[in-house]
Amino acid sequence: MKTVNILAVGDVCSRAGIDFLCANLPAFRRFKNVAFCVVNGENANGLGIMPSVADELMTHGADVVTLGNHTFALRQIAQYLDENRYILRPSNITPRAQGRGFGVFDSPFGDVCVVNLIGRVAMEPNESPKIELERVLKLPEVRECRFVFVDFHAEATSEKLALAHSVDGRVTAFWGTHTHVQTNDAQILPHGTGYITDVGMTGAIHSVIGMRVEASIERLFGDPTAKHEAADGPAKLEGALFEVDTETGQCVSAETVRLV
Repeated sequence: MKTVNILAVGDVCSRAGIDFLCANLPAFRRFKNVAFCVVNGENANGLGIMPSVADELMTHGADVVTLGNHTFALRQIAQYLDENRYILRPSNITPRAQGRGFGVFDSPFGDVCVVNLIGRVAMEPNESPKIELERVLKLPEVRECRFVFVDFHAEATSEKLALAHSVDGRVTAFWGTHTHVQTNDAQILPHGTGYITDVGMTGAIHSVIGMRVEASIERLFGDPTAKHEAADGPAKLEGALFEVDTETGQCVSAETVRLV
């Protein structure tokens, strides 16, 4: 059996996360022989991501950048989403949105499909992620891919688990993003799909999901004028590493990653 390692990196949050990723991801990829890496970058500029920062993430080890509910927080990204096929926004948001929600990409071990979806529980109204994922999986170009990876940007753990189980055995690996808190449930589902509820966050360690602690306390406990501010200081990179059988397209191991 020949296997390769796939890395999913949790939401990059602000400059602290960008700098830590750029400084550490290339060496980690070499150390773990990572053949393909997907990085969620929707909070890279606090809320949203600028084209220059997306380029920076790709230069330093991201093969594909995925996004989430803050995709269009910065309007400068809209044209870039149409121009660069290596950045994805959630596939089940409005059909009028610029860009694409999935893509088929070359890799050293064959064609790879990456799908970006967003949840509906405790989120803004979106189309059904289940219906959209089933639509994508039936497309001819996707059916020809042995390897399918799903970044599900969602709030509710139950929604993530339910969607993952519904496609168990039909996708290679399925991971959650959005909460910025890494979960301790990396596993192989019964039919061979690698899974983790949330891969975590890449950003300041001493923060509230990447934001400055004091500002978050003020905002969350009663001050209507307080604004979230990006935290700085020591940072971390969190994610998940999936070992994939290149013959079957199934996942054979899944583990969390945390670099500090």
